[in-house]
Amino acid sequence: MPGTKRSKIKKNDQVVVIAGRDKGRRGRVLEVSPLKGKVKVEGVGMIKRHQKANPQANRGGGIVDREAYISISNVQLIDPQSGKPTRVKYQIEGDGSKVRVAAGSGHSLEK
Repeated sequence: MPGTKRSKIKKNDQVVVIAGRDKGRRGRVLEVSPLKGKVKVEGVGMIKRHQKANPQANRGGGIVDREAYISISNVQLIDPQSGKPTRVKYQIEGDGSKVRVAAGSGHSLEK
């Protein structure tokens, strides 16, 4: 897979899951993998993993819950004004910078 893929969803964005077993859940994006087209969302897509104890890292063993990657097409950003899911578009500012904007309300998604 040569080249890079762009993602309109970034780390720490607030998103809502629009498809799958966790449909309707909201959370913060923990990790984005644009090449795979996947994201990890806090508290969404939980899976169980067996973990071996590691005394040097002060980590106990057992079965741990962690977030799995879910498809980026199954999440939408939350509009900061209305709190509803929205599509994202880019807008060029007067100084030439490019910012992400909620398609519905037109409000900026940048912090």
